[in-house]
Amino acid sequence: MATNKQLLGKGIKYLTGALPLMFIGPSLIYNAFQNQHTNWHYLVLGIGIVACLSSMFLIFYGLKTIMKGLFND
Repeated sequence: MATNKQLLGKGIKYLTGALPLMFIGPSLIYNAFQNQHTNWHYLVLGIGIVACLSSMFLIFYGLKTIMKGLFND
């Protein structure tokens, strides 16, 4: 049972792309709630939510790609 190294590498790239977003997203959301007195509150909150959602998508897609590479699906 051989693994597809190209798909495995692609999945790992997706996971490494998701890693910084896992930390940036919650810190932006926290920052938005701490600075509610400014007009930029909603923009920063929206960017934080998008960062968290894109992190979840990249993790899901990366794990799916890694499983395809491992099991030749």
